[in-house]
This record gives sequence, C-alpha cells and structure tokens, in this order.
Amino acid sequence: MSSLHQRHLAVSPDWLALYYKNPVEITHGEGRHVWGADGRRYLDFFGGILTTMTAHALPEVTKAVSEQAGRIIHSSTLYLNRSMVELAERIATLSGIPDARVFFTTSGTEANDTALLLATTYRRSNQILAMRNSYHGRSFSAVSITGNSAWSPTNLSPLQTLYVHGGVRTRGPYAHLEDAEFIAACVADLEDLLGHTREPAALIAEPIQGVGGFTSPPDGLYAAFRRVLDRHGILWISDEVQTGWGRSGEHFWGWQAHGENGPPDILTFAKGIGNGMSIGGVVARADVMNCLDANSISTFGGSPVTMAAGLANLSYLLEHDLQGNARRVGGLLIERLRAIGAASECVREVRGRGLMIGIELVKPGTDEANPEAAAAVLEAAREGGLLIGKGGGHNTSVLRIAPPLSLTIPEAEEGAEILAEALRSVG
Repeated sequence: MSSLHQRHLAVSPDWLALYYKNPVEITHGEGRHVWGADGRRYLDFFGGILTTMTAHALPEVTKAVSEQAGRIIHSSTLYLNRSMVELAERIATLSGIPDARVFFTTSGTEANDTALLLATTYRRSNQILAMRNSYHGRSFSAVSITGNSAWSPTNLSPLQTLYVHGGVRTRGPYAHLEDAEFIAACVADLEDLLGHTREPAALIAEPIQGVGGFTSPPDGLYAAFRRVLDRHGILWISDEVQTGWGRSGEHFWGWQAHGENGPPDILTFAKGIGNGMSIGGVVARADVMNCLDANSISTFGGSPVTMAAGLANLSYLLEHDLQGNARRVGGLLIERLRAIGAASECVREVRGRGLMIGIELVKPGTDEANPEAAAAVLEAAREGGLLIGKGGGHNTSVLRIAPPLSLTIPEAEEGAEILAEALRSVG
C-alpha cells in the first residue's frame, strides 16, 4: 500500500470508494491518455466518470481557464457575468425547450436537486416517478429517488418515490417482449400506477442509465410515457448528466430518441460540458423555472472560470463534430466489443450507443450477475494499460466504457484488444 493510499484511508470516509487493489494516483493527461505517479501511461476509457468529454489538457479549454483566472476567478450570481449569459444562451437554444431558462450549479447532483425543487413546487406535490435501476446523485433528495440499492444509503426521504418499469430492456418481467410490446406493457404499468396514487409532480429519467450499467429502453418509450404524463399534468425531467452533448452519437441529447411528443419540461446537465471543470445546470421552460416565490442565488454556480471553460469546450465539441466522431468511432468500437464478447462465456450482453458502452458479465452458463469477474477485468485492463469503469444494478457486474469523444480509431482498436485480453484472463 502506498503512503498516499494510507493517508487517504486515514482521513477519508469508509464509503468513499477507490478503484483497484492498489489505487492509481493520476498526475497528468493529454488527449485520451493519463499518466500515473509511477510514470505509467494509460489509455483512458472512462474520462473521470464521463467528465473529460473532449480530451485531457485540451489547449482551447486550458487557455480559456488560464486567461479568465488571470482576470477574475469569482464574483457569484449577484453580478452580471458575460460568459454565463453567453453559455446559457447557447444551451437554451441547443436544449430544444421553448422559452427556456438556464440555472447553473456545480454538479449533476445539485442540478437534479434543483429540478426536483422546481417540479414539486410547480405541481404542489412531493410525489416523484423514477425509473428502476436509476441514479441521480448523492444529495438527500437525489438519493431518495435513486432506484439502485448499491447507491442508496438510506430509505429516509423528503419525497415519496414510485418506481416505474422500462429503464432496463433485457431484464425484468417484460424482457421477453418485442420492442413495441415492451413499450405498451410499460405504458400500461404507468397507467395502472397512476390509478392508485395522488398526482405526482414529475417523472425523472435518464435516457440511458449511467451508473445502472448503460442500459436503456427502446426508442420512443418516454415519448409514449409523455402522452400519459401530459394527460395528468405531470412534468418530464430528462437527466442528461451522462447522456448529453452528443455522447450517444445518434443524438445531441438522450431525450431526442424519445422526442416524438416534444422535449422534456426540465433538462439537467453536468459532467462533460466543463471537460473536468465543475459545471452542472438545469434548463426549464420559463413558467416552470420561475415558479419559485423566494429569492435564490448560486455562490459558485456559473463562476467566471467554469463558464469560460464551458464555452471553449462546447465550441470545440461543435466545431469538430465530436458527436459525429462518437457515432462513427463508437459504432466501430461496439461492433468490435460484440465480436469479443461473443467469444467469452462470461459476457451476457454488449450494449450502448456512441461512446457510451456497457459489457454485462455473468457466471458462465447462467444469467447470474458476476461482480467478481467485473472486478477482475477492471484490474486486468489496468495492467494492460487501460482504465475503464464499472456499474450496473445487478451487483455491479457491468464494465462501463466512455472515452473522450475525440477518441481515434487506432485508440479504439488498442482499447478493444486490451479488453479482449482482460476478458480472456478471467475466462
């Protein structure tokens, strides 16, 4: 055990998780690579939990941060902030929400917390519909709507949460159905649920569940839900903390795969927009955003430095068509991983879109989750020079792959080969 690891354990909570038996101290990065304190270089297929969206040490972002820090670092939302207004304008337009208002926070957790405040206030209801296997952050309110027991440390809650079927396509009571039948069954379940409860404030859903193992419903499920929600006046919150900014390749926002009946009422974002800087936020139509009847500010949300980073990062993303790159390179990577998975008895499914890919592991010959294999592959991949993540609602048995969106084809091939060897090492 390194001395830094010992010091970490001495001052950190027991529940603050670290990857690997011998955790890595990352000292610097460039492009799609990072370096450990021992000088070893790793290909990064997790991007600081989907946060380093474009590239490590992207010159355009580091220059914007440095120049802004040289002028002023902090002022708060009590003063006008040109960069904040400019970034809000761009996000409002990109969101697809009419008459949109934007409020910046420091994290996805805080963004979802704000969305819940808005929805419950607007609707005068503390009931929330959430998806099974979901994750929305670590605050008291966000934990209370999390449908994943591994990330829900308490059942005490300020909200009454009702969980809906549909977030997981290949497990559960409807897994055997065709897509259209699956959607119809989930809609019928929602209709039945609403017949037994008072009117909820909102449905919150990740278009692709992140911590849950990159699982998603068939396209159109939330559009079908929207027809039901609209009849009851229930708001739709799309949690785009992990799915936003083109990571799925096919769409800029995850909700667009379900956009037949219009955009969500509220959209939350974070992670990738700052490329490592601490940015989160909420987009909502004006009547919803303006429903609060008390004053509020954000001390650190929308800070000059983070907004400068967000503007530079978003400009780079759009100018270099990183969404298109995620679609092209991600499509090749998924097919490569599916071929690798077909040769492994412990791979149940390779799923995902763009550069948001999950490999679900099971015990050979069964449908039983295999968290031990997931942990072993994580270690073996690191030994091979590749950093990946893990998650999943069934005992953390899904490998999570989410490189920066500028990933090249040779890097995708290199990472796939390291993963293939790691999977072979565990059978």
